[in-house]
Amino acid sequence: MDVLRHSSCAFGVFDGVHKGHCYIIGRAIAAAKERGGRSVVLTFDRDPDELFRPDKLKKLLSNEDRLKALATTGVDAVAVLRFTRDFAALEPEVFLDSTFDRALPASIHVGCDFAYGARAAGSLSDLKRWGGAHGVDVDGYDLVSEDGAPITATRIRGLLATGDVAEANELLGRPYRVHGTVREGRGEGRDLGFRTANLVVSPQMRALGDGVYAAWAEVEGARYKAAVSVGIAPTFADEATATMEIHLLDFDRNIYGQDIAVDFMAWLRPMMKFSSTEELVSTVMGNIAWVRENL
Repeated sequence: MDVLRHSSCAFGVFDGVHKGHCYIIGRAIAAAKERGGRSVVLTFDRDPDELFRPDKLKKLLSNEDRLKALATTGVDAVAVLRFTRDFAALEPEVFLDSTFDRALPASIHVGCDFAYGARAAGSLSDLKRWGGAHGVDVDGYDLVSEDGAPITATRIRGLLATGDVAEANELLGRPYRVHGTVREGRGEGRDLGFRTANLVVSPQMRALGDGVYAAWAEVEGARYKAAVSVGIAPTFADEATATMEIHLLDFDRNIYGQDIAVDFMAWLRPMMKFSSTEELVSTVMGNIAWVRENL
């Protein structure tokens, strides 16, 4: 890729494009300004775990959204490598030679845990040795938050899995977002007085743990406060199909088939099985009141 020649290159998967990733990319941008070359993000067209651990993978961003987010970081270019099993099977040094193929950057910027090549055997120290032999500066960054804990996609996924969206949002540098197409649901919410928009979210994009959350939803370019149920409600477990049900405050239009985005702001409660319809309605109305008063 000629775009890499003499560039300052931030290299990684960058799932989530979180604060740590943005720091690495920022260092590449700064280096490019000092050297006078381009700043480039080099990434893959998919998360490697989509090939090797698809049943375990919980992504923070779809591939399309990840590339869009990377393009907004201020870099001059985003270069995308096609990630295949054959490519992944290359020994670490061959992996690097194949990746840069005579279009050597001036510098490469990665996280300290960066791994590459067959069996992910290539380490930062291996990358630095390769860089030294090819005249490429290599900088690795140990990314930690103010509490001294690492800023990683793995940590953020763990926070989301336990419902800690506030801390996850702090590390992401923005609210955790899910988007999808509204599908027709069971209709209980409408019958009980709190109509919901129902989303079917793929397992790979369900990083968020089950529960009820306060959120903002974006519909047709406008933002609405929302109470969101994530997961299968025990009360309706035998009939449920949607994995996310969104009650939009002060909204009563039919939006079946439309794409909406949901920004999660706070965890309200776990999923519960109610002993009566009255208890269910009272609890849900209390959740909606909290969202109205606190967002």
